[in-house]
Amino acid sequence: MTVAPAAPLVRAENLGRIFDVSSPWLTRVLEGLPRQVVVAVADMSFEIARKETLALVGESGSGKSTVAKMVVGLVPPTTGEVFIDAMPMHGRRRGAERRRLRRRIQMVFQDPYASLNPRWRALDIVAEPIRAFQLAASRPETAARVGELLRLVGLDPADGGKYPHQFSGGQRQRIAIARALASEPAFVVCDEPTSALDVSVQAQILNLMRDLQDRFGLTYLFISHNLAVVRHMAHRIGVMYLGRLVEIAAADALFRAPRHPYTRMLLDAVPDLEMSGRQRKPVEGEVPDPVDPPKGCSFHPRCPFADDRCKTERPALVAWNAAGPVACHAVEEGRI
Repeated sequence: MTVAPAAPLVRAENLGRIFDVSSPWLTRVLEGLPRQVVVAVADMSFEIARKETLALVGESGSGKSTVAKMVVGLVPPTTGEVFIDAMPMHGRRRGAERRRLRRRIQMVFQDPYASLNPRWRALDIVAEPIRAFQLAASRPETAARVGELLRLVGLDPADGGKYPHQFSGGQRQRIAIARALASEPAFVVCDEPTSALDVSVQAQILNLMRDLQDRFGLTYLFISHNLAVVRHMAHRIGVMYLGRLVEIAAADALFRAPRHPYTRMLLDAVPDLEMSGRQRKPVEGEVPDPVDPPKGCSFHPRCPFADDRCKTERPALVAWNAAGPVACHAVEEGRI
């Protein structure tokens, strides 16, 4: 008897987001300027299985954080939809249904100095989701739950009486993680949660997040530009360039045999700590202006394998073999 695979916890279908960056209407009229838009994200489709970590990587401006905000509902998509357990995030629904859905989703932000209210004590910061979703019947029960959460992330319950400025950067991020766990979520979006921390502290936070995932069966969408971090955290990796996915693969397979030229360039830029002697080619060129992106494949001005087809026809994200989908004409044609 064949067992059907479990449905993914998170599914994004054709996500897109366009931002209007035009000058004010009167300025456009007086100076004869056209309306300008930025396609921050286009045609993003992916799935995340339960208890899995999907990482999105790419240079600054590739659209990673915009995807994260659309997934948690902070930014509405221009096109497409996000489904959490088959329930649409942005569709119309009754208040009780929306509350149940939002309780299952939390986010850990990049900057622990900006994501915590400086006027609130740590106890109130962590207790906010508990009070918002009415998960405790009394103040003593709330305080006890906050103490458990602080202890869970490596802090002392007595730290609940302190303000954010009394903590180090790593301790603040631990408070942010405790706040994210307070609503007992199934899905956590991590938007570069360690990029503002010292290297030694980064390792502590990443290990904590791995332990919490194993303990509570959490599902992560992990946003990062640090490939070393991604290799430690992710089961699968999606590589983004100028708002689009160009490759998705299992983490081990992507680091062992990257296929898209952009993925190869990103990996070649990672320091060779093993001193393998393999020749490396650093990332060259600049990300194009998103207001006026290149025709065809967006990466072709920087790609050493580009030909005339790449300059006129946008490649589709297609699985050409068992390794996973990749958007590249050179891979399709067997040139690389």
